[in-house]
Amino acid sequence: MTGGFNRWKDSGKPWTKPESFSAEQAQRYSRHLLIPEVGEAGQHKLLASKILLIGAGGLGSPAAYYLASAGVGQLGIVDSDVVDLTNLQRQILHSTERIGEPKVESAKRTLEALNPDVKVVAYQERLTSANIDRIIKDYDVVVDGADNFPTRYLLNDASIKHRIPVVHGSIYRFEGQVTVFKPFEGPCYRCLFPEPPPPELSPSCAEAGVLGVLPGVIGTIQATEALKLVLGIGDTLVGRYLLYDALDGSFREVRLRRDPECPVCSDHPTITDYIDYEGFCASPAEWRAEHAPAKVSAPAD
Repeated sequence: MTGGFNRWKDSGKPWTKPESFSAEQAQRYSRHLLIPEVGEAGQHKLLASKILLIGAGGLGSPAAYYLASAGVGQLGIVDSDVVDLTNLQRQILHSTERIGEPKVESAKRTLEALNPDVKVVAYQERLTSANIDRIIKDYDVVVDGADNFPTRYLLNDASIKHRIPVVHGSIYRFEGQVTVFKPFEGPCYRCLFPEPPPPELSPSCAEAGVLGVLPGVIGTIQATEALKLVLGIGDTLVGRYLLYDALDGSFREVRLRRDPECPVCSDHPTITDYIDYEGFCASPAEWRAEHAPAKVSAPAD
């Protein structure tokens, strides 16, 4: 111990600088620092984490707000669309004066104004087999707010390949569902729905409709699950499907199991390359009733 730390450092031995918060950060995250399950170590984890949001729409809006306010260090947002007047009934990241502006740019402005600690990376592109590896590979968790089946299946297959958990959410009129797909620790999306419904049976998102406040409920739960995954706390929704009915004001839960014959996550997968399915939107009630393990709503933004 002769010479103390300076001699240790000067002799080239390994050392690290203790992590600390600025005075502003200590104040901003003070309520997190008071929680034993989060505390200083947990907040540093959040500030070092990277979460990718698929979609800056109805589900992505509340999820992004709460993840940014919690101090997630990097938020990636994938969306190729622009702000439309019809979005503003539920997509709270955007505002009237931003109609016609790319959603990712609108989201970036909103979130960076909310918390300057957060780096927002905007991907103004549609997720495809050509770009998904580049986009997804460096993130810790993905929050799925997609509004179409092709993106959901593509994301599922990429998450298995890169072993990145996906917090899945979907909404339809008055119904919403949330679960967590954690590769090889629980079922994946294809364990539940091996193949998408045919496009001709799928009405458009505009025809499906959604109660404006519903994505706020589901997107907030998605943000909660993402934070739990980063922090390594609590019991996540892996293997559990949480269903919410806004008309009844009720939640119920369905247990899910991995499919030993799953075409992607089984021991002998039959799908080993990405598939760009033909684009289409929400599924009809007939497909839901036939294929779902429980009452499952179609994805909508």
